[in-house]
Amino acid sequence: MNVKQTAAKKILSAAELALEVNNWKAAGKKIVFTNGCFDLLHAGHVSYLSEAASLGDILVIGLNSDDSVKRLKGPERPINDEATRALLLASMFFIDAVVLFNEDTPAELIKTILPAVLVKGGDYEIETIVGASETIANGGKVEVLTFLPGYSSTAIIEKIKTLKQDC
Repeated sequence: MNVKQTAAKKILSAAELALEVNNWKAAGKKIVFTNGCFDLLHAGHVSYLSEAASLGDILVIGLNSDDSVKRLKGPERPINDEATRALLLASMFFIDAVVLFNEDTPAELIKTILPAVLVKGGDYEIETIVGASETIANGGKVEVLTFLPGYSSTAIIEKIKTLKQDC
């Protein structure tokens, strides 16, 4: 089996993920969940996701679908389609599962998974994180991780637009 096939096996439907979560929990695994668009992967993403993975045994990524990204980021986004973004994430050795969601938030996904650790990055307040109350009520915890400064998909896109104008 090649690397692409191995990574593709980590991209699950919500129903497949629910079964895997039951298996992982039965095995006593600590599940960590985070979500995002992950449009243009960069060092900031890798730093954030690897730190999230270190908080438990299993790292699950909720990935905004293309339609969801368009609603959140605007009609020119995403740059990479959902299949590409999912495959890139699933190719990282420390990510165990990637699941797409079409809603604006992963609220339903979080209620299904009930992770031991819910992770967000940046300047979120725990009270404003979607799924935080459900996670805490289930005995889990919520972690806000610091982003690696100087990295963002939006900044990369703006830099490319500036370079294009200079040509």
